[in-house]
Amino acid sequence: MMISEYDILVVGAGPAGSSAAWAAAAAGARVLVVERRKAVGVPVRCAEFIPRLLLGELSFRDRGFVVQAVRAMRAVLPDGTVKETRAPGLTIHRDQFDQLLADYARQAGVEILEQVRAVGTEDGFVVLKQAGGSLSRVRAKVIIGADGPHSTVGRWMGLRVRRLIPALQVRVSLSKPMEHTEVYFHPWIYGAYGWVFPKDDQANVGLAIAQGSKWSRPPKATLEWFVGRLRHEGKIKGPTYNSTFGWIPVEPLQTAVKGNMMLVGDAAGHTHPITGAGVPQAVACGKAAGICAAEAAAKNDPGLLKRYDQQWQEDVGEALHLAVERRKILERQWHLLNDILPYCWIGFKEYYERT
Repeated sequence: MMISEYDILVVGAGPAGSSAAWAAAAAGARVLVVERRKAVGVPVRCAEFIPRLLLGELSFRDRGFVVQAVRAMRAVLPDGTVKETRAPGLTIHRDQFDQLLADYARQAGVEILEQVRAVGTEDGFVVLKQAGGSLSRVRAKVIIGADGPHSTVGRWMGLRVRRLIPALQVRVSLSKPMEHTEVYFHPWIYGAYGWVFPKDDQANVGLAIAQGSKWSRPPKATLEWFVGRLRHEGKIKGPTYNSTFGWIPVEPLQTAVKGNMMLVGDAAGHTHPITGAGVPQAVACGKAAGICAAEAAAKNDPGLLKRYDQQWQEDVGEALHLAVERRKILERQWHLLNDILPYCWIGFKEYYERT
């Protein structure tokens, strides 16, 4: 069995993993990323909207992944009221976005292996399994889990995201172009919302539904109803295709560090508990994790990884914890949905007021 040694092993090459690897390599660390999928970014499980500010923070030279600009977000309430909020952003080809992040990591010196799974730990090594079944062992001073809501690294740490919501999405053709995103709140879409995110003459249409309540409905049947509603209203036309399914974390872990291991992105529950957005937090927390991991590896001091917990709490903790509290209100008072939405949706000023 072949054995290799690295400063940092990153499991998962999504935005969080590639950002962590990129930042760590830029700080001088020797980094290996393993990705279980055949290709980075495929299949896409994302509504594919990012805020414009994120693009500025990344300073990408190549912007070929951008599909179109979005100027606003419209929230459609159960009573038909429409609340429009200025929300400058972009819809993107998420697979190309992920691949570009991975390419920048490679250019910084990161080694990325696709179709490789981290399957266990053994005598201080991580055991990797290739697509063909062959095994190898890697020793790393720091291990970063960026492997999604059902994180293998998280399981090794004894940590798991406690609350996940199923989400489904399809691609459709738009009846006419849109320069805004739309989110729909309805009693049938418990604990979340339906969305229409435009991509030129097409759109991603999907929804998430919290489970375990008398209000919960089957996600697939509810998506079919939602698509039918949009067709009836004349917003979309033609068949649906590119159906995808995923899980959205709606509560962050209290700590994302244990021993020489750390978690980023969905693995740490860093998805926004109200909107479901995860890419901005994945990039920000990934960078923070990579910088912290590089320092810990250079000084052979895993105790320094605790600084990452402090950093992500400073960067995104307040927003995530506020959203957790708003989600509790949203689910508990769902029968008053139209009345409580101003306190439970980011498009209203009341959302940011302490209650």
